Amino acid sequence: MSDVSEGSDDFRSGFVCLVGRPNTGKSTLTNALVGAKVAITSSRPQTTRHTIRGIIHREDAQIILVDTPGLHRPRTLLGQRLNDLVRDTYTEVDAVGICIPADEKIGPGDRWIHEQIGAVAPKTTLFGIVTKIDKVSKSRVVEQLLAVSQLLGPEREVIPVSATSGENLDRVVALLRSLMPPGPAFYPDGELTDEPENVLMAELIREAALEGVRDELPHSLAVVIEEVNDSKTRRGDPILTIFANLYVERSSQKSIIIGKGGARLREVGIKARAQLERIFGTKVFLDLHVKIAKDWQRDPKQLGKLGF
Repeated sequence: MSDVSEGSDDFRSGFVCLVGRPNTGKSTLTNALVGAKVAITSSRPQTTRHTIRGIIHREDAQIILVDTPGLHRPRTLLGQRLNDLVRDTYTEVDAVGICIPADEKIGPGDRWIHEQIGAVAPKTTLFGIVTKIDKVSKSRVVEQLLAVSQLLGPEREVIPVSATSGENLDRVVALLRSLMPPGPAFYPDGELTDEPENVLMAELIREAALEGVRDELPHSLAVVIEEVNDSKTRRGDPILTIFANLYVERSSQKSIIIGKGGARLREVGIKARAQLERIFGTKVFLDLHVKIAKDWQRDPKQLGKLGF
């Protein structure tokens, strides 16, 4: 056992923001570092909509990961609000890590994000993470490390990592600890996220709904938890009943979510329920309804109603 206590100078704690263009593996990396699912993952860009704090507990440190939406060139009011959220986060954390995947060349989007961080938070410590190294050869990983180092500058630390295989996760945690100031823990031991339960529920339902759908849907889908009830089954077992509305912008999108004869919505319910039961440790009953909120991404009033 370590003799490092939260009150000692050797205990470190602080906040880290993982950033990058959409679909660079930020949420998957967050989940892997925390050791539990706290952020939704999807092959679709722009799936993360909230800053989710995942908490890494070590005997000598507590590191809070802030997983932001991917910074991108906005096309809607929603996109602009998400970008504002990311920029605000940059200035409030102890360090920012730029995630760039090993299987894609550095592009204008990566350079733009690097410029944005430099402009908004020039004093925040910056480091690089090359993600998805399990998808490419070792020589390609070396090439990407050199390219990222060239982008960020030779004084910046860059670590290659695979959230899937776990390779170098310990190196990332060690680096994060070294960048944190001395200080006590912010959260109780064992707490993995400060995400409100209703937001986590909505995000998991949204993740299930996004699986295997067309390109336009991720931006147009919002989930709102209307009511949550704790009750008992007939046999006396605890059950969590969740009433949720899935909002889309057009009737054609509503048809995609529901599917023929409601088959797709039932599948969404089955997948989301399995995730929710795993996280909350109790049986879950989901009551899902799909509604149309026309052009909600561009309407300030509707954005507010849907939690943005």
